This record gives sequence, structure tokens and C-alpha cells, in this order.
Amino acid sequence: MPMSVAGHMPDEAQSIRTLLAAHDAGATLIDTADAYTPSHDDVGHNERLVAKALAQWRGDAGSVLVATKGGHTRTPGGGWSKDGRPSYLKQACDRSLKALGVDSIGLYQHHRPDPEVPYEETMGALKDLHDAGKIRMAGISNADPQQIRTAHDILGERLVSVQNEYSPRFRSSEPEIDVCAELGLAFLPWSPLGGIGRTGELSERHAAFSEIAKERGVSPHQVCLAWELARSPVVIPIPGASRPESIVDSLAAVDLELSAEELARLG
Repeated sequence: MPMSVAGHMPDEAQSIRTLLAAHDAGATLIDTADAYTPSHDDVGHNERLVAKALAQWRGDAGSVLVATKGGHTRTPGGGWSKDGRPSYLKQACDRSLKALGVDSIGLYQHHRPDPEVPYEETMGALKDLHDAGKIRMAGISNADPQQIRTAHDILGERLVSVQNEYSPRFRSSEPEIDVCAELGLAFLPWSPLGGIGRTGELSERHAAFSEIAKERGVSPHQVCLAWELARSPVVIPIPGASRPESIVDSLAAVDLELSAEELARLG
């Protein structure tokens, strides 16, 4: 939930209410990153927010898998950069451990490949972090099919997930989904509803989603997430939300089973 990115931030109280609503509705995976922050000098902002919400939740915090990411950095002026050096990734992991207030991160993901650093070296750092007990599972993000295979060769069973963009407007990650299915890895679509500020495009540019939603008496968002869940058993969408109502609506997609005819209409 990148609700800490400048320009799209609800206030802290609303953010925590949204996170608590997600947990109360049955969410067992929360995705964050050290780079989800309003500015470059407040790295870990969203991680600290997630930790604060979990501390307030009345349920079993141990039942929630918190996934975070490192290797995508923020720069002055609101920019983004990449740092895949093993030394940096290990430093970032230590910082995330502190921000989340844990001894070991449930799922730690390399956020984005750095063209200046051999991918094998970055994956070696994830292996070292796992073997040191600082992370329980490893994941990668924004990876192509060959990078997924490289990571799998190096990490073996330590690697459990791939997080790439995937939505009705961005379908070019189909090959990555197939590789994940082949290797037994979870595929976590980021921006599954089209991205921040683009969710309205479901109705405007993808009419079939709205048509089926109206027929079913549900939101287009639910139809979109159900369509992604139907793509493959390995697909686990991670929709963002800034309001409790939004995340509760999204989670209801788990119980929406689309027919073969409906899936054919959605393409």
C-alpha cells in the first residue's frame, strides 16, 4: 500500500484505519517498501506506518505476512533511483528491520534491477540476508523472465514471489506469470487496478469490466481483481487503498467467481 508517496497521502489516522480495516476483513498480506515515503529524507515512512497499525490491531499480528522491498531509492525533489549493490541492500534491510520493529522480515523483495550492478550479485545479497536469518523469504520485483530464472537458480527455495505490474491496461507481464506458474512462485501484481489516479480508467477504457460489474451488482474494481485471480492460481493481486471502504471492497473479489463467458468478454 504505497499510501506514503507524496501527492497521494491520506493523513496518518485515515491510513491506519484503512490498514486496520484490511486486517479485520481478512487480509493476511501487507506489501510496503522503504521507498514509499513522502520525501527522500524520510525513508521507511510507510514501513513505520504499517508497524504502528499492526501494533494497534486487536487480532493476531503473527497471522499477517508483512512484505517490504529495498533497492529502489528516493532522491531530492521527489525523484527515484536504483541501488542494487549488495552492501546497500544489506544496509536497506537493516533499516527496514528497525522501521518494522522486527527481528526478521517475513518477505523481503529486491525492488527494481540496477543496470549498474550484475543481477547475480544482488541476488547473492538476498541469499546472504536469508541465510543470516534477517529475512524468512525472498522475492523480486520488476523482473523479466530471465531474471526470474536467474534468481531462482541462485536462491532456490528461498525465492517465493515475483512482484510486477499487471492490470487491464498493462498486460505485458503475461510471460512472467507463466514463468512463475512453472517455477511455483507467487506472482504479486502491483497497480492491479491501473495505478494511482488511474482506477477510473476501468470504466472509461475497459467497458466490459463496468458492464459485468453492473450485471453482478459489484464494483468494477472487484471484477478487475477477480479477473486477475482467474488468470492463474499463482496470482495474488496487491491493490492499494487510501480508504477503509476501498480495501474492504477489493477484498470481496476473493469470493467473486467469473464465468468462462465473462472472462472471454474481459479478454
